[in-house]
Amino acid sequence: MNKLINKKKKVQLHRYSKEDKVLVAVDCIIFGFDKEGLKILLIKRDFEPKKGEWSLMGGFLKRQETLNDAANRVLKKLTGLEEVYMEQLLSYSEIDRDPEERTLSVAFFALINIANYDLKLNKENAAQWFSLAEAPTPIFDHQQMINEALVTLKRKALSKPIGFELLPNKFTMRQLQNLYESILSQKLDKRNFISKINALKILTRLEEKDKSTSKKGAYLYQFDEEKYHLKKEDGFSFRI
Repeated sequence: MNKLINKKKKVQLHRYSKEDKVLVAVDCIIFGFDKEGLKILLIKRDFEPKKGEWSLMGGFLKRQETLNDAANRVLKKLTGLEEVYMEQLLSYSEIDRDPEERTLSVAFFALINIANYDLKLNKENAAQWFSLAEAPTPIFDHQQMINEALVTLKRKALSKPIGFELLPNKFTMRQLQNLYESILSQKLDKRNFISKINALKILTRLEEKDKSTSKKGAYLYQFDEEKYHLKKEDGFSFRI
């Protein structure tokens, strides 16, 4: 019986040996938000090809990993960031996308509040935040990945609540509107925005005020986590 099983395995391995071998990579698109707007996290490569140029965080899938495992490992190794929720975006398989080897890449993207992670990033000299308008053009097809992640993010902003992952625990309505304007790349009418947000019933207004920009100050808000996630599951239309 064992001989028969071993024979079948050898036949199967022989069949696989005739197939082309392709490397599988993961690339991590990390968006962050601060008072200045939406930013992208890039890393300077320390190896060829394209040594010294900017790229997304990337690495290769190992035999005993899932794609999610690989993305989290790569992110931690290159930036020190842990426990970052990432979503799988798209796969990229152009034959000449990597000049060194035939490589298929699976892109992931995530949203994080920069303030929560800056201390970790300061320990890693290679990783740096850039505003979307001033970011250098990254290597290979990484700009295409970023552009398609932005399209996905904009689509999400119009149908799901955005902000829980990007804003501080307490924030002003102006900060929330700045976030949506950064994602949607457009100015929004203040009254319409506030009306839309209040209709979702996902915010709790606090008695505290932020007086950093004026004596009168602006009320601080928090997300109602339970209602936020319920609304995220149900969806809505946020077109203004």
